[in-house]
Amino acid sequence: MKFARIGKVGQEVPVVLTSENTYVSIADYTTDIDSSFLSRVDYQEMDRLVEEKRAAGLELQFNGQRFGAPISRPHQIICIGLNYADHAAESGQPIPSEPIVFNKAPNTLVGPNDDVMIPKGSTKTDWEVELGIVIGSQARYLDSQEDAWKHIAGFVLVNDVSERAFQMERGGQWVKGKSSETFNPCGPWLATPDEFADVQSLEMWLDVNGKRMQTGNTSTMIFDVPYIVWYLSQFMVLEPGDLINTGTPPGVGLGMNPPTYLAEGDTMDLGISGLGKQQQQLILATP
Repeated sequence: MKFARIGKVGQEVPVVLTSENTYVSIADYTTDIDSSFLSRVDYQEMDRLVEEKRAAGLELQFNGQRFGAPISRPHQIICIGLNYADHAAESGQPIPSEPIVFNKAPNTLVGPNDDVMIPKGSTKTDWEVELGIVIGSQARYLDSQEDAWKHIAGFVLVNDVSERAFQMERGGQWVKGKSSETFNPCGPWLATPDEFADVQSLEMWLDVNGKRMQTGNTSTMIFDVPYIVWYLSQFMVLEPGDLINTGTPPGVGLGMNPPTYLAEGDTMDLGISGLGKQQQQLILATP
């Protein structure tokens, strides 16, 4: 099943996608795709509701509506750094023996095609296509990696936009380079785990101004999806609706020779198989 939120900023309506071009509203079932919904949703009941609406002629066509982030503002956004060996190498970093964990401000979350703001004073704004995990039920001190699957609502496409000077040259505190407004485009949809034969074999890519920069596959992640959820649960309580960005493959601007960064007017296009595509234009942040 694929959930989405469509409409103007602050007025998004929760929907279920029935094809690439059609959807049904579930606004009569839930006001939002949020922690309350994700922790209580009955997928069999949701299937019946969707089919009833389709039979009643309530299936609608997309007509240029804006996609918002497919989840409402999460309790926390947690990120895993250097989770692809070849990305660690291009960054000049050793392969981590345990996941590198940092946070990203929850208010960085925006829709998949919303503008991305280059922060005031930025000189090194960078791109990162990533697989995102959305938590469906509270996870704390999980006993095993297999237990993690019971706590995963689904997966999303994210762009973990980063400001490298803020991240690496201002005290080495990654959260400062990750938390500028609009720095986490997400969506267009949240796909439940049953949509994938193997979430660890998804193709991923990112272009800047039509030029391919990143090409990767989730099969090369150092720490896979269930390990990440299990591992994080040993240190913190994961809540329904929390978003975990799982790392990026090689091809970021930081790793180029010479390093290359985003400028006003640039366009980023990115995608992951089964999770759709995004496009963002870079604009300058205003004070």
